[in-house]
Parts: sequence; C-alpha cells; structure tokens
Amino acid sequence: MIKQQKQTFLRSVIALAVPVALQSMLQASFGVVDQIMIGQLGGVEVAAVGLAGKFTGIFNVVVSAVGAVAGIMISQYIGQKNTAETHRSLILNLRVCLILAALFTLAGAAVPKQIMRLYINDTVTADAAGRYLFIVSGTFFPTVGTTILSTHLRCIEKASLPLYAGIASAAVNTGLNWILIFGRLGAPALGITGAALATLISQLVYFLAILVMYLKYSDRTKNTAASPFNWKQYMSMLLPLLISEFMWVVGENVYAGIYGHLGTDATAAMTLTNPVQSLAIGALCGLSQAAAILIGKRLGDGDKATAYREAKKLLLYGLAGSLLLSVVIFFISPWYVRIFNVETDIRELTVRILTAYAAVMPFKVLNMIIGSGILRSGGKTTYIMAIDLMGTWLFGVPLGLLTAFVFHWSIPVVYFALSLEECIRFAVSLVVFKRRGWMNRLKA
Repeated sequence: MIKQQKQTFLRSVIALAVPVALQSMLQASFGVVDQIMIGQLGGVEVAAVGLAGKFTGIFNVVVSAVGAVAGIMISQYIGQKNTAETHRSLILNLRVCLILAALFTLAGAAVPKQIMRLYINDTVTADAAGRYLFIVSGTFFPTVGTTILSTHLRCIEKASLPLYAGIASAAVNTGLNWILIFGRLGAPALGITGAALATLISQLVYFLAILVMYLKYSDRTKNTAASPFNWKQYMSMLLPLLISEFMWVVGENVYAGIYGHLGTDATAAMTLTNPVQSLAIGALCGLSQAAAILIGKRLGDGDKATAYREAKKLLLYGLAGSLLLSVVIFFISPWYVRIFNVETDIRELTVRILTAYAAVMPFKVLNMIIGSGILRSGGKTTYIMAIDLMGTWLFGVPLGLLTAFVFHWSIPVVYFALSLEECIRFAVSLVVFKRRGWMNRLKA
C-alpha cells in the first residue's frame, strides 16, 4: 500500500512538473529567438521593446500573484471535494484579473507614449516604445484568461494541455515575427510594429487554445456556494503576495542598476547569462507548481502528515535536480560563451558569473520550491512576504551595494555576494517549514 502511494505521488509529480518545465524552457528559448530578431532592427527598437516590457512586466507580476492565490484556493477546495467553492474561486479570481486588465489596457491604449516617457527622456525611443505598447496592451485581457484557466487545468492535473497551447503560441509568435518584422512571404516589413502584432496574435491564439481545452476537459458544474465568501481570508492571501511580488520587481531593478554601474562589459556579461539562468530555472520550476498543487490538495483533505512527508520528498527532488544542473552549467559555460561574437574579456566575465550561478543555484531552486510551492500551499502568504522582503532588502541589496560601490569588486564577486541572500532565505524558510505553522486548511 505504501509503495503504491509512493508510485502514485511520483507519477503525479511527473505529470505536473514535466509539462510546466518544458513550457517554461520553451518560452525561454523562443524569447531568445525574439531578442535576436528584434536585435536586427537597431538599438532604438531593442530599447523600446525593453522599456515596454517593464510596464507589461508590472501587469504580469500582479496577475501572477492573483493566479497564485487562485491556485491555492482551487487546489485546496479540490482536496476538500467542494466543487462549489472550486468554481467560485475560479470565477472570483478571473473577475479580479479582468478588472486589473481593464485598468492596464486603458492606460496602455490611452497614454502609451506618456507612460514610456516616465522611463526614458529620449523622445525617439519613448515614441517607439509607445507605439509598441499601444498594440501590446491588447494582450492584457487574453493573458488573464490564459493565466487563470491554465491554473485550473494544472490543479485538475491536466498540466500537459497548457504546454500544448504554449507550443502553438510560441510557434505562431516566432513565425509572425519573422514575417512581419522583416517583410517575408510578401508581407510588408513593419519592424517594431510587426513584433507587437506578432505578440498580440500569438497571445490570442494561446488564449483560444486554452479556452477550448478548458471547455472540453474541466467540470463546469455550477453549484452555488452556501456560505458568504470569506473576503478576509482572500485578502490575507492576496495582499502579501502583491507586496512581495512588487518589492521583488523593485529589488531586481536595483540589482540591474548595480550591474549597470559596473560598466558596459559587466552589463553585457550579465545579459549573456540570462538565457542559461532562464533555462536552468525553467527546467525545475515544475516542481514548484507540483508542490503548490499536490500539497495544497493534501492540506485541503486535512491530511497534514502526508502533506509534510511529500513536501520533504519534493525538496529532495529539487536538490538532486539542481545539483545535477549546477555541474552541467559549470562544465558547459566555456563552450556556451563561444557562440557569441563578443570580446574575450566579456566571455571570461560570463564564465565566471555562470560559475557563481552554478554555486548558488541549488539554493535558488530550493527557495522556489519551498517558497513558491510548499509554504504558499496553506494560504499563509504572510510568511512568504516576510521571508522575501528580508532576503532581498536586508541582505541582497545591501551586500550588492557594499561590494560594488564600497569594495569595488568585479561583477562575478558582486553577483555571488548578493546571491548569498538565497542561502539566508532558505535557512529561514526551512525553520518555518519544520515548525509546520504554514499547514493551514482554507475555510469554505
């Protein structure tokens, strides 16, 4: 019986983790292709797309936070076998996201150039970014649909369906970029406008594919919940996540500023590491999703002992996978940098940064699993907020500023020093995990 339970758990982990990981890696790979294509247009266009991405990134962070709360609620109520609350959780979070999408779409469509001028003084770049944002603002509503419906599909253990939709969307995006940016197959060469249209169309394809799969595979029985909605419980989950995600974005911008002030070579080297970091984290991010859903269902069912035991297994899976990837990154980094036509100094810096990344990657992965998955599954997101704020703002940012501007160390050492906050964060998370205060069952 115990052996059968272990096999069932492992199958569930694989069924959830592998499609999510493949989708994340796929998106990272196609993202690199997009960067290469847009990079052929010139510096203004590259900067414009990057600036527009800062505004859309804020929207994505906010919607992801709501999506995370939706995942907590849906998985727990599935564990409780409460179909009425499961349905209400889906609809409520969808409505919240639609309101947010309406606000961001209105801003992006009405005053796109004014928004972009908040980021840069150069009128030419701001105008180009504004034109791009005007079109891309049309993706906010489809993004809401894909985020919430994909969350539901994963909670009912149909994680492969969003993967298939993601493959179709990424293929459409890449193909349309090639056609619309450069004017292939008889189409006009639209440049940055073509890139925006490709993004919009691919997001619509993604949403429609997800919608068809949701309508086909989900149970849409509309049972009416008997009790009033627990707004206090809902806001106690949502607000800490919004604060945590917002402060994380601010922290990442501080880190980018630190790297930027270390020089052009340092910034270029750091940029070259981004694809490797995205692919490596993407390869194991599925374990975080699996943890949030599977542990959430156990807590919803009231089986805390099994939830704790399976959470420890997921941490061990993450440790084993991250150690393996760290070794791979360490050995392939000298070959990886050779694919870029950059100066020898930049290549050497990139290899050293990737070596530092390989050293701290296990802690990054474990924090992803324990923070974004296990501890979050009980709905007590205040723990996550406190740990994230402490790690970034009491350790990461001060260490980065100290090593860069006081000690004047090189970027590989600065990166390693500020990344030590991952070790502190994991140590605190482990204490919280072992005390089991996070093991909470949501009230219907």
